Amino acid sequence: MARALLIIDFQNDFCRGGALAVPHGDEIAPRVKELLESGDFEFVAATRDWHPPDHNSFQAQGGPWPPHCVQGTYGAELHSSLDRSKIDVVVDAGFRPDLEGYSGFEETDLEAQLREHGIDGVTVVGLATDYCVRATALDARRAGFDVTVDGAGVRGIDVQPGDSDRALDELRAAGATVV
Repeated sequence: MARALLIIDFQNDFCRGGALAVPHGDEIAPRVKELLESGDFEFVAATRDWHPPDHNSFQAQGGPWPPHCVQGTYGAELHSSLDRSKIDVVVDAGFRPDLEGYSGFEETDLEAQLREHGIDGVTVVGLATDYCVRATALDARRAGFDVTVDGAGVRGIDVQPGDSDRALDELRAAGATVV
């Protein structure tokens, strides 16, 4: 089975000091690096939130979040610990005001990229477990991919206590493996 590593939204704004920091988000860096260097993947894709300044999810537009990952800003860039030479493609999500952007599959070419490279299964890491990791992994299952979520390589926001655990339970119920 040909596998891909999907690194979800490991961006500066979701890490310590960022506009929407995920608690302990930086702590996934060693695990992501280990997976990138493992040689276990035929293809590596990184997704990133890539929002316009007037994105619908921002509080100024009535959304729940502070402005984050605004196109072209430092906060929107991939975390510096990522070795870009090992990433085959960067997929931008939420690039229009009306696109939610939680899933790396939403109006992107991620599925086409995976199919073009003969990928059957994906291992998912990144931020945040209860939002973008959850949505991307669920869409990967819906598209027919074998999905593994690496628990050491994800962290959640947990707006409500237990949100991340509930997200992982939902992924298991959808047929994903959580390790």
